[in-house]
Amino acid sequence: MIKLLRSKIVLAFALMALVLAFGVVGYKLLSDFTWIEAVYMTIITVTTVGFSEVRPLDANAKIFTVFLIVTSVFIFGYAISVVTEYLLGRNSLQILKKKKVKKKIEALSDHIVVCGFGRNGMQAADRLKAYRKPFVVIEKDREVIERHEDDILFVEGDANEDEILVEAGIGRAQYLITAVPDDAENLFIVLSARQLNKDLFIISRASQVTSLTKLQLAGADKVIMPDKIGGDHMASLVVMPDLITFINQLSMEGENTTNLEEVEIEDLTSQVDCHSIKDLDLRRKTGCTIIGYIDPEGKYIINPEADLILEPKGKVIVLGRAEQIKKLNQMFSIG
Repeated sequence: MIKLLRSKIVLAFALMALVLAFGVVGYKLLSDFTWIEAVYMTIITVTTVGFSEVRPLDANAKIFTVFLIVTSVFIFGYAISVVTEYLLGRNSLQILKKKKVKKKIEALSDHIVVCGFGRNGMQAADRLKAYRKPFVVIEKDREVIERHEDDILFVEGDANEDEILVEAGIGRAQYLITAVPDDAENLFIVLSARQLNKDLFIISRASQVTSLTKLQLAGADKVIMPDKIGGDHMASLVVMPDLITFINQLSMEGENTTNLEEVEIEDLTSQVDCHSIKDLDLRRKTGCTIIGYIDPEGKYIINPEADLILEPKGKVIVLGRAEQIKKLNQMFSIG
């Protein structure tokens, strides 16, 4: 609809320019006016302002003036209606879009709120989309929102304001990722979010080492320094390039497929009678290999033994090819 209205606007302005050119050339030829006088006569005629003529008009010039007035009234009226329709249509479309997005956000629960859609925020959103996790992005740059609003839920505004966080469903959210470049802004966002949701798991970006402790004291559960990670990663590529490249391949094989999966023990034991990793027998059933175990207290065990007893609140980390992970998810109805 908007594209159609834009084409109509182009047509309307083209017709207006044509009328003006027609008037100037007509007065120049019929009444031997100078170009300045012809422009003046055309403008006062099409705008119907009522100023006097440059000089008395003969019969032909008067007939031409009548024709020019009638033509310009219709064309200028058409142009005004098209422009008005475009402005009203654009506003109505924006209002409908905002209502639709608001309803979708209100229907979310246990979702992720991402603050800032810069480089890090965009990477976080891409990964969340790949894992099919529901999320909302808070961004104050309207141009950025317009470029990505077709496939991402946005809340326009400053994440420092409580009203914006509430609009993003912070009270029902499970995680908050604040990826704003400025550490002070991240600090305020963490403080506000923690006040609004005590159970929220908050992950914050930090640019300065001195900000780490402050963000943790403000309520951040995890603080990430992208610059430090990037430097460590580049150095690791020098020391052990093949190993790091292999690890990179583990996290994301394709756009919508993963090689690693985190599975809660309750999701497995609710469908299979098992007490240990050996009883679970995921390797034979799905082809996936258990490479890690997280006990209920959060202790990590790498490459756990087969006779390790599985506790209800624990989790296993499994490794497999895309089709093996898909088979695992289908077998145990995960995700």
